[in-house]
Amino acid sequence: MKNSEEYVVLVDEDDLEIGIEKKLTVHTSRTPLHRAFSLFLFKTTKELLLQQRAEEKQTWPLVWSNSCCGHPLPKESYENAVIRRTRYELGVELNSVVKISDYRYCFSRDGVMENEICPIFAGFFDGEVMPNQEEIATVRWIQWDEWLEETMKYPDRYSPWCVEETQILAADKTFNGLQA
Repeated sequence: MKNSEEYVVLVDEDDLEIGIEKKLTVHTSRTPLHRAFSLFLFKTTKELLLQQRAEEKQTWPLVWSNSCCGHPLPKESYENAVIRRTRYELGVELNSVVKISDYRYCFSRDGVMENEICPIFAGFFDGEVMPNQEEIATVRWIQWDEWLEETMKYPDRYSPWCVEETQILAADKTFNGLQA
């Protein structure tokens, strides 16, 4: 499905649906609150997959971020959206993902606002990643401990939601149990 045909789900602060809007037109300087998700994809060796967003992206082009971000379609669960977008963006087939935490953020850059209720998910995959060049400029793997250090020293190198979500993951007992 092309972005021009995709819709995002508009929500209130309690994540209750209040409408839908075309994905292509929703992100402006006054973006309405809508559903999204973030995925942190790991190898069993505790390496995290980072992606540099494609130059053509409307929001945060060429900025490094977590493995995959996206929006559930109307009537689609967050989990199914994560699996669908991971397949589309990274060429990765995930059977399941684990929701780690709820998250809500609002950031602006270059006149475009991100305003999202964005649960954080973790997934595991040891195969080959095949990034979709329409979505991702490049990828790299980094050890989790190195990543924590990197985001503390150089947070401006990464998307602001990714930096905040990293701290949420680092403090979360469920996530730390998965990493053990």
